[in-house]
Amino acid sequence: MTVSLPQPHKTLVTADGFLNVLQITDLHLHEDPATIIHGNHLQHNFESVLAQALAEALRCDLILVTGDLVSEVNPDIYERIYQRLRATGIPFACIAGNHDVTDETGKQLPFAQRRLIAQPANADLVNHYVIESPDWQILLIDTSVPGQVAGKIHPDSVEWLRQQLTQCDKPALLALHHHVLPMQSAWIDAHMAANPAVLWDLLADFPQVRTLVHGHTHQEQVRHKQGVTVYATPATSYQFLPQVDEFAYDQEARPGYRWLQLAADGEIKSWVQRLG
Repeated sequence: MTVSLPQPHKTLVTADGFLNVLQITDLHLHEDPATIIHGNHLQHNFESVLAQALAEALRCDLILVTGDLVSEVNPDIYERIYQRLRATGIPFACIAGNHDVTDETGKQLPFAQRRLIAQPANADLVNHYVIESPDWQILLIDTSVPGQVAGKIHPDSVEWLRQQLTQCDKPALLALHHHVLPMQSAWIDAHMAANPAVLWDLLADFPQVRTLVHGHTHQEQVRHKQGVTVYATPATSYQFLPQVDEFAYDQEARPGYRWLQLAADGEIKSWVQRLG
C-alpha cells in the first residue's frame, strides 16, 4: 500500500501558478464505520466533508490530512481512508496525530483513569516530508509521541527543518498536528506540543516560513506570531468548545475543513468551510 506522493518529495506545477491545498484533520475513524460519537457519524462526516470540498468550484491540487486519522490503531481503518483519498485522483499526504500512535483502554472511564498504550505509526503516515511547487515549499513534520496525548517538537525535526529552510528560501507552509500556541483553553493546552519555544526559536531565523497549519484542537482559530500566520482547523469528526478550561463539545459548530490558496508571489489566502 502506498500513498500517491512518493517520498522524499513531490513537485506540483499548476497552469495558473496557484496551489490550492485542502486541509482536513482529526477524522477519528473507528473500525466500525457506523460509529457515532456525540451525535456525529464519523465516517459519514469524513466522506461528506471530502465530497463537499471537492464539489466546490475551486480546483484542489493537494489534500493534507493533519493527524488523528483514527481513534483505534488498526490498519484496516487506514486502508479505508487511503482508498477514499486515492479515489479522488488528487495527490495527498497524511501525518500522524496522537491517536495514530496511542490506543486507550477503559474508554468508559474518566480520562485520567484510562491507560494509554504506545503504538507504532502507520507506515504511510509521512514525516520530514517536502512538497514543492515552483514558488512554495510545504513541509510536514510528525509531532506525535507514542503513548501520550501531548506532542513534541522532536530534535530531529528541528534539524531537518533547519537544513531544508537553509537550502531553500521559497515561501514555506509548515504542517503539523499539535498546536504550538496556547488556545486559551486549559484542558487542550495541557496537550499541546510540549516544547513550542524550540520551534519558534528556529523559525525566527527563517522568515520565509509564512504559515503554519495544525489540527488537534477541533476548532477554528487564526493567530499571528513572529510574522507567521497560525491556522487551527476544525475537525471532520466533532468540535471542541473554544476558550473553556474544562473539556466540552461545541454543540453548535459543524464539521469543517480549510482551504489554503498559495499564490506565485508568496501571498496566501485561507478560509474555513463548514459541512452544509
